[in-house]
Amino acid sequence: MNSAKHIVTHPALVAGLGATLCTLLLTHLDSWQQHIWLMAPFGATMVILFGLPSSPLAQPKNIIFGHLLTTFIGLGVMQAMGVTPLSISLAMGLAIALMLLTRTTHPPAGANPLVVMLSGQDWLFLLTPVLCGALLITACGWCYHKFISRQPYPLQQG
Repeated sequence: MNSAKHIVTHPALVAGLGATLCTLLLTHLDSWQQHIWLMAPFGATMVILFGLPSSPLAQPKNIIFGHLLTTFIGLGVMQAMGVTPLSISLAMGLAIALMLLTRTTHPPAGANPLVVMLSGQDWLFLLTPVLCGALLITACGWCYHKFISRQPYPLQQG
């Protein structure tokens, strides 16, 4: 009986359940509305949020502003320079530098300039899926850790 309880409460399974529930919500919103709610970097965000909630990279400021900042950079560089090897490379470098400078580093968000530029997104992409999705994922993480995993989240900034 004790080993069965350990399996059910194993951190990996708890993290997987959190990611499953959050993804299920996003996929339902995707099908109910005419807006995109999912993008590949959000999968990596959920790895950090549900699997490593005490990481500085998993904190709400990092998730939300990391995604917003890098997407904004991708959109701005694309609008100013088009999509070329140089512009893609410049957007990646700027996005990483600005996340580090603003202390909003969130590694999954580093992919956003690529997503934006390689799929030709417009400025509405910044609103949905990026802002709405990052806010919803962060809220899901907060609820999940408060009521299910019982892990402290977010970390109190001191």
